[in-house]
Amino acid sequence: MFSCKQDESMKKSSELQKIIDGYQDHKGYDEKAYPLGLYTEEYYKSEAEFARLKLNELAEIEEKNLKETEQISKQLLAFVLQDKIDYYEFERYLNPLLSDAGFHNDLSYMVRPLGDYEKVKKYLSKLNALPLYVDQHFINLRKGMEKGVSQPRIIFEGYETTYDDHIVDDVEESYFYSPFENLPETLTKLQKDSILVAAKEALEKNVIPQFKRIKVFFETEYFPKARTSIGVSETPKGNDFYQNRINYYTTSTQYTADDIHEIGLKEVARIKSEMGKIIEDLDFKGSFSDFLHFLRTDEQFYAKTPEQLLMIARDMAKRADAQLPRFFKTLPRKPYGVAPVPDAIAPKYTGGRYIGTSKESTSPGYYWVNTYDLPSRTLYTLPALTVHEAVPGHHLQGSLNNELGDSIPQFRKNLYLSAYGEGWGLYSEFLADEMGMYTTPYEQFGKLTYEMWRACRLVVDTGIHAKGWTRDQVVNYMSSNTALSIHEINTETDRYISWPGQALSYKIGELKIRELRKKAKEELGTKFDIREFHEIILEQGTVTLSIMEDRINTYIKKVENE
Repeated sequence: MFSCKQDESMKKSSELQKIIDGYQDHKGYDEKAYPLGLYTEEYYKSEAEFARLKLNELAEIEEKNLKETEQISKQLLAFVLQDKIDYYEFERYLNPLLSDAGFHNDLSYMVRPLGDYEKVKKYLSKLNALPLYVDQHFINLRKGMEKGVSQPRIIFEGYETTYDDHIVDDVEESYFYSPFENLPETLTKLQKDSILVAAKEALEKNVIPQFKRIKVFFETEYFPKARTSIGVSETPKGNDFYQNRINYYTTSTQYTADDIHEIGLKEVARIKSEMGKIIEDLDFKGSFSDFLHFLRTDEQFYAKTPEQLLMIARDMAKRADAQLPRFFKTLPRKPYGVAPVPDAIAPKYTGGRYIGTSKESTSPGYYWVNTYDLPSRTLYTLPALTVHEAVPGHHLQGSLNNELGDSIPQFRKNLYLSAYGEGWGLYSEFLADEMGMYTTPYEQFGKLTYEMWRACRLVVDTGIHAKGWTRDQVVNYMSSNTALSIHEINTETDRYISWPGQALSYKIGELKIRELRKKAKEELGTKFDIREFHEIILEQGTVTLSIMEDRINTYIKKVENE
């Protein structure tokens, strides 16, 4: 016989599940009519109204009657819904551009192998939807310019590659044509011939002409009217927007821009002291800036060819794979590969990136290594980059997230919060020291320069968007404190200018994980188990930092009482 308490718990669980199902089943637009999505003001308004309705429903459910996983689902859904409201309220849809990305550049991510006939048809429908997709974004961008919320003009140096590279005379040279060059063997010759005719027609009529429109739009309309100021605080409602982004990217309301700026300054000083010890141990004759110049210019720290860089990255990734069982109880089923960043987007990328796939996909995840501009790709930072993007960083965490059990709602499996994901990636660079990944003092320095890079972000992001810093101030601060190449510093600076708050997530997330690890180790002593600690961090998938802290505190109490 069930007790009244059990009945109430089951009722609340059922009500929560109904809300979650309503959110997950919600279709804000007809996907067949809009294969590339809907991007109108009316759509974002309706999404915000839907989010308010669901938030009100969530508020009626008391967490005390829910299981832990359900409590986490409720909190995360509320977080996601609030961001949907904020997206509309702050009119973020009017500014769909970043220094290294944008509505048009994001199209490159849909270029994937076409494993069956259904995927071929979907890809063709997306290519043919480009005219409507571009029209919708032009409307938003023009309205944004009228309201003074464009991106700063200064970040667009070299941006022409994002559209010029797709304006080709021969459709078969287009990056968007590449999936049709390896059609599935299961297709008949007649099907393949028909597909290739349709592909060429789509590119000739709907892809290449749209990139020509995009070129004209940017060069005759957008760039001339783009704002000259760089801080988002100098735009309408800019201060409120920046605080909103701080809250989102740290998953917390506890920080102001001043708080984060001070944390950054302290971290920079701490890390610089550790860097100084390495320089001293190497018996290097010269100043800190002299050592950075040595690292940036000595040929021993650079690969000679793209193939060599990839080979070294693959070796590092394989060495990291071998160490995982020592530190993790649960490992992902999904494998990953190491490949170069596609040429179409390489110029605006920094060192690399992880590209994941769904649990059901037959494709692996990929750790992309940027082989463009080899003189800017330092080998001494490659171990830190590799563990951040591959394992135990984004591939391990992201794949485990995708492979969560049936008790975790799908929206959580699809969720990515930078404070958690990027915090974990940076923590992985710290953990890699214990994994034996840094084999030389220079690689140790590379680990510190990547950590310094993220600490500097706290200083310069808040400097740009809350304290009136100039672009030159940011570049000078980064170049005097990190061993990043000047090319990377420039691309990163443009990224911080164009994407307020996101750069804060790495260091804030990592600091929280390290703080919780230190607390668990100090309080548990010999009972502390690194594999169990990582299990608690990862087993519920993406969470906010406050949820993570609650889980670790519960874990500590449980072990203490055993």
